[in-house]
Amino acid sequence: MAFSLVPREESFFDLFEKSSTNLLAAARILVETTDHFDRVADNAKRMKQIEHEGDQLMHEIMARLHRTFITPLDREDIHALASAMDDVLDFMEEASERLVSYRVREATAPAKEFAAIIARQTEEIHRILPRLRKVKADDILKHCIEINRLENEADRVLRESVAALFESRGDPLDVMKWREIYDLLERATDKAENVAVVVESIVLKMA
Repeated sequence: MAFSLVPREESFFDLFEKSSTNLLAAARILVETTDHFDRVADNAKRMKQIEHEGDQLMHEIMARLHRTFITPLDREDIHALASAMDDVLDFMEEASERLVSYRVREATAPAKEFAAIIARQTEEIHRILPRLRKVKADDILKHCIEINRLENEADRVLRESVAALFESRGDPLDVMKWREIYDLLERATDKAENVAVVVESIVLKMA
């Protein structure tokens, strides 16, 4: 076993876990927004605050990365993982903001499906991040597989929802609004899959 006189900086794990908790809180607000649309404006403000907290965590991770000599994970993996989680949060916040700025009156069924999928993905992320402290491949990879499966489900929802939008022949402006919102929500699921890809890479290196 390799031994170093210089201790590793373990606080990265604490920051990743805080980030995953923040991500889960945002996803739950998104679900609440689509389930109770009368709270959309207040929830958008809450989402913005969580996104701000996520940015602060991202900055702290990057700052520690620059001043830490020995890291518990490869530097590129730390950067990729922090960036991927930040991206998930950014797309959730952007979708939430669009619901307000576009003066959407109620949530559609696909919007609720996307919110539920994102929430399930963030629950999986919240489960696996603490397990990076002591990697056991089987215990982590099954959650990565589930995150990937959920992203495939989101792809299906996007295809079907966009097709339904254009088949409805509704107000073209409403079609454009929802097309953009669906795209933002689906991109959040893509970024959650990116988290899983990074975690899987870390696990395979350390196994």
